[in-house]
Formats: sequence, C-alpha cells, structure tokens
Amino acid sequence: MSTKKSAQLLKKAARVIPGGVNSPVRAFKAVGGAPLFISKAKGSRIYDADGNEYIDYIGSWGPMIVGHAHPKVTSAIKKAADRGTSYGAPTGLEITLAEETLKAFPSMEMVRFVSSGTEAAMSAIRLARAYTKRDNIIKFDGCYHGHADSLLVKAGSGAATFGVPDSPGVPADLAKHTFNAVYNDLDSVRAIFEETGGNIACVIVEGAPGNMGVVLPEPGFLGGLSTLCKQYGALLIMDEVMSGFRLCYGGAQKVYNVAPDVTCLGKVIGGGLPVGAFGARRGIMEMLSPSGPVYQAGTLSGNPIAMTAGIETLKLLQGKGLYERLLKTTATLCDGIREIGERRGVACAVNVAGSMFTVFFTDGKVANYDDAKTSDRARFSKWFGRMLKAGVYLPPSQFEAVFVGLAHSKDDIGHTLEAADKAMKGL
Repeated sequence: MSTKKSAQLLKKAARVIPGGVNSPVRAFKAVGGAPLFISKAKGSRIYDADGNEYIDYIGSWGPMIVGHAHPKVTSAIKKAADRGTSYGAPTGLEITLAEETLKAFPSMEMVRFVSSGTEAAMSAIRLARAYTKRDNIIKFDGCYHGHADSLLVKAGSGAATFGVPDSPGVPADLAKHTFNAVYNDLDSVRAIFEETGGNIACVIVEGAPGNMGVVLPEPGFLGGLSTLCKQYGALLIMDEVMSGFRLCYGGAQKVYNVAPDVTCLGKVIGGGLPVGAFGARRGIMEMLSPSGPVYQAGTLSGNPIAMTAGIETLKLLQGKGLYERLLKTTATLCDGIREIGERRGVACAVNVAGSMFTVFFTDGKVANYDDAKTSDRARFSKWFGRMLKAGVYLPPSQFEAVFVGLAHSKDDIGHTLEAADKAMKGL
C-alpha cells in the first residue's frame, strides 16, 4: 500500500504546524513511521489521502459512536449551517441538549457547555476550588484530563509530596497544588488527605480511564473516593469525557452506581464536533457567572451546529437494543483477540469498559499506570504496523483506548480478527 501523498502532506505540514500535527498522538511517535492524512470517512471506514481504506477503531478518539457521517447527523448539521454557523448568543438548541444530558446523568441538575474536554475539566476544578475555598487537588497517575496547567503534573517522590510540572511552561508554584495518587488505591488517596490536613478542594478521576489504556475501577474504588471526599469536605469530579455514553447511556457513574459532585463530558455529546460540558447540583453550578462570582466564558460555547450534532447523536443512541448490540460487538472482538493471543502464545491483557478496550502486551493484570507501563511497547508497535497494513486503523499508542461503534459490522469484526491472527504470528 502506498502512502506517498500522506508523506508529502506531512512534509508540507511540518513547515507550518509543529510536528506537522495539531495533537501529539497523531504523529505516530509511539509506534514509528509517519501519520496518515485522512481525506474522508463513512460508517466504520476511514480513507487516507492515497485512497487507502481502513476499518476505523479510533472514531475521532471516541465521538463517532454511531459511525462517521451518519445521514441523520449530517443532514441536521447541513440544515443548521444554512441558518448560520455561530451567533454568540443563546439558542433553544442549548436547552434541548442540556435537558437530554441531564436526563442521562441524574447527578447533575445544571450543565454548562464549552468547546472541549480540557475546558470542561479546568472549569470544573476552578468551580470546585471556589466552592470549597481550597486550592489543592488530587488526580491519578495515568489519568488525563486535558492540557490545563494544573493537570500537567506528575507525582512527586511520595504520596503527599508536591507535584512537579510534567511540561515546560507549567509554573512550579501552580504544580505544587496538585497531588498524584495511584489509581485503584484508596490508601494513597487517604494518605494525601491526611498529610495535607484535608486542604483538598477536589479529587478528579476518569469514570473508566482510557488514557493509560483502558483500566477498570475495582469494586468499591469509585464509591470509596466519594466517601473520602465527603469525609474531608472535598468534591468528587468524575471526568466522563471519554466514558460518558461509551459504557452505557449514563456513563460510568450509572454502571458503578456513584453520584459524583461534578461531572465532565465531551466527545459523544458533540457528535464529532467540538463540545465539552461540566455539570453539578444547582447549588454548585449557580456559583458560575453570571449567576455567581466564578468566571467562565467562551465565544463558541453552545455553538448551534455542535449542539445540533450532539442532539441528533443522543437521539440515535436511545434506539431500542443499540447498546446491547454495541457491547456484544465489542465483547466478540475482545474475546477473539484474547483467544488469538493464547493460541499464538503472545502475552496480552485485554481490558474492556463498555465499547472501549485496550490490548496490553503484558502477562499481568493492568489495574493502574505502573501496571500499564509493564507492557511491551516494541511488541505493540509491531502489532500496530501489521494491523495498519491489513487495513485496520488502531490508536497509535499502547496507552490509548480502542473505540468500537455501532457502524462496525460482523464483517468488520471478522476481518479485524483475521488481521489480528496474522499480526500476532511470531510477534
């Protein structure tokens, strides 16, 4: 397969865009080789600039749960565009999507729309700090909540040591307010609460992490976080930007029966367009300007075209039996990969959360970031390259989630498993 045009486009892009891409994981640095430049997508398929066709398991990193260019979504978008692309003023569409979102997530009584998951997370943290009148926050190693300064922080040398910046440009004076705990380890969280004198505004956690690869919360973990937050007067922020609508219609908090204080959403609620959201009970949300003193604003927040795409996507997801079919498709694929790994003698752990999964090339359980880092990344790179040559487009990193969608057919799954079998041979 030729990717000559993609190579030419990368060379051209690198002259005007850092690294030639507008988001780092797209650069294929973790797997070697050069990124593909995509020209179009339809259903479960994506097509590069050279005309090569792939079964797509990235789905724009999660939003395309009903498939690319779904006719009902694209038709609604076209009609909305004819009425104008942005107003900078309120619309009834915002109310409709807000009402649908609140129905799906009963822990929220009010919601505010923004343009990205990063915006949602950073705004939720600002709100939590204002509500609790505290500065410090707890996050988890391996969980990603966007690229806001407070969140690009890695762990210090001990449970409650100050965090240190994980990127140049993040002030150390800001990073010291972020503490990192170990995912699925309540004792590490409790230690931070105790050693900081309880001066924690919030704990932020992914509903079902997908940014160290998919990792499942162990029984009692999320509930335990909620209990600790209540005990120490902190807020629990559940980042469901990825897991919301991916595990079920209602996200991880419905599956694990946890009611967070604040919820962050994105991806699926925008139907492939830039949308994020954060919501909470009324008493917290009414602290936001213009109702309260906490400032947050955005020119494109509640954009009419994005709201339209989200509304149509959520309508489609409420179809009878759709989630059962989606989860069955995901299970068929993951069970098949496990069987192939066993038969081929390739050590791999397949973690599944709803319609998201990750194949970790390790022979142990993966329950946190340290476990995930035991994976054989060289083996993953070979696997990725072989799958891509077979027409299967997977996330180009060991530490990302694979996304299955409603457009993936039995034939798609069959082809993917055939490719996986060949790709694992001699791996």
